[in-house]
Amino acid sequence: MRIVQIPLLRDNYGYLLVCEKTNKASIVDPSEGEPVWRTVQEEGVDLVAILNTHHHRDHTGGNEYLLRQKPDLKVFGAKVDEHRIPGITHRLMEGDDIEVGEEGGNVLFIPGHTIGHLGFVFPGRLFSGDALFAGGCGRVFEGTAEQMTSSLGKLRDLSGDTFVYCGHEYTEKNLQFALTVEPGNEDVRRRLEAVQALRSKDQFTVPSRLDDELATNPFLRCESDEIKKGLADRFPGVGTDPVSVFAKVRELKDAY
Repeated sequence: MRIVQIPLLRDNYGYLLVCEKTNKASIVDPSEGEPVWRTVQEEGVDLVAILNTHHHRDHTGGNEYLLRQKPDLKVFGAKVDEHRIPGITHRLMEGDDIEVGEEGGNVLFIPGHTIGHLGFVFPGRLFSGDALFAGGCGRVFEGTAEQMTSSLGKLRDLSGDTFVYCGHEYTEKNLQFALTVEPGNEDVRRRLEAVQALRSKDQFTVPSRLDDELATNPFLRCESDEIKKGLADRFPGVGTDPVSVFAKVRELKDAY
């Protein structure tokens, strides 16, 4: 499967997934319709589906435009969010299979950022929307810390060589924050330097590898002794269980 990464809005990414055997394509999270349709034409592919990770308009805002260009598009989204996904035709749940041409994948239900957030998993690739970012995770807008911790646990269990395609270019700020809660993590420091070098050239920092996320992303590192001790020193009484650690780190990031 070939992936064409499309910058959208101010800092969003959409992903055009192309089956090279059939030339069929799907778009993950089209924030805007016109840039996506232009890319489809430039690539000469047959767009057949929209894959929405969640209902936020910066991930679904292009649905209507694309449906006007091609009314027979299939639109995939969470069943629980069927009333909030424009043009939805296929309502997905945990474990459902999805296809892009002859390329097969499956659905993870990963609520927390929203109550109906999905992840799309293909061999070696995760499209994580706003559940998991490079170096961070999404705010808990509709779900709970318990839900988000559980959802991130599902993503932790994927193979370390999985490439993570997330919804936004937030990596530099995420890693700057990561150093505030785990300042002794040299992997974070080295990764931040590499990311800053890329951004100085206006280059993408996405996708990342899951094993790098496990080494540097504080929201996947709630068992870190340094993070737990740092929180306990600053906030006596904060629990050391993963949900309590996640909730406090998320609170700190919200205010960062």
